[in-house]
Amino acid sequence: MNPLWHLTLARFREFYREPAALFWVYGFPLILAFVLGLAFSEKPVPASNVDVVLDLNLEVAESLRAKLANDPALKVAVNDEATCLKRLRTSKTDAIVVPRPGSTPDHEYLFDATRSESVLARNAADRALLRAASQAPAPIETPVTEPGGRYIDFLIPGLLGMNLLGGGLFGVGFAVGDMRVRKLLKRFQATPMRRTDFMLSLMLSRLVFTLIDIALLLGFAYLAFGVRVRGNPVVFAVLVATGGACFAGIGLLLGSRARTMETIAGLVNAVMLPMYVLSGVFFSASRFPEEMQWFVQALPLTALNDALRAVMNDGASWETLPYPMLILGLWGTISFALALRIFRWR
Repeated sequence: MNPLWHLTLARFREFYREPAALFWVYGFPLILAFVLGLAFSEKPVPASNVDVVLDLNLEVAESLRAKLANDPALKVAVNDEATCLKRLRTSKTDAIVVPRPGSTPDHEYLFDATRSESVLARNAADRALLRAASQAPAPIETPVTEPGGRYIDFLIPGLLGMNLLGGGLFGVGFAVGDMRVRKLLKRFQATPMRRTDFMLSLMLSRLVFTLIDIALLLGFAYLAFGVRVRGNPVVFAVLVATGGACFAGIGLLLGSRARTMETIAGLVNAVMLPMYVLSGVFFSASRFPEEMQWFVQALPLTALNDALRAVMNDGASWETLPYPMLILGLWGTISFALALRIFRWR
């Protein structure tokens, strides 16, 4: 009668007998991926809004307006200067073209350098006016959209990493805290089993649930958005398994001493939420200042997300494993060793 096998089997039975757990583990990630995929699906870039200041010299203003209107990427309006500035301040227009008769060049741009739409509008207006001045034929432009470069291709690996983190912290840390609150750990203490078997059973059961979750999410992403693994599938599976084991170890550490559900909830959120923000789930971790990068890159979720994107989108293979495996292995091994040392049944 192997204690590890029976403890793991008990975790399986406890899980599939709880409908709410099935929904949050398997249903909710699919709904989240579907909603975010729809929100950030590839759509044609809308035309940029550009205002031309109504100058005393109406001829110059009308000439600028006509040249800009020839570009289908621009939506042109003519207003007085005060209205144009107000529209720029309230983001109703992206850039302003101010006529400057008698000077070279005969116009000036006003735009917000902190807004990407404003910079793009200024560049589009400049391109339209330069083309009109040179009267050169427009070059052939062929839009190309390659799978792997879309936002949904960036998002899905982040959601996979997020599910692995959430499953480890909630599925293991919360489970231990709940059993302690319900006095189940006190009963387990009286049974002839080792502490190691109990902890490993929590991690193994969580890893199996997570692998099923990842398979469902990958299948949904492929059918709904055409997202697939372009690299070595074995490397991808190794990353997922290592990430799941690492986060289960961290969850076990968080739940090893917590005596109330409020405590374990606070600990889980204190670890999970910063990684959701810093580790590049919804946007690249490189957006944070250079001074923070040493810390951001040392987080296990950052290493996992970067490696998953390299395998899924760039077609990477075994060469991508050393650094993420080192980071995940250190976090997981140290967390499990500390949890084994400080764990209390009561």
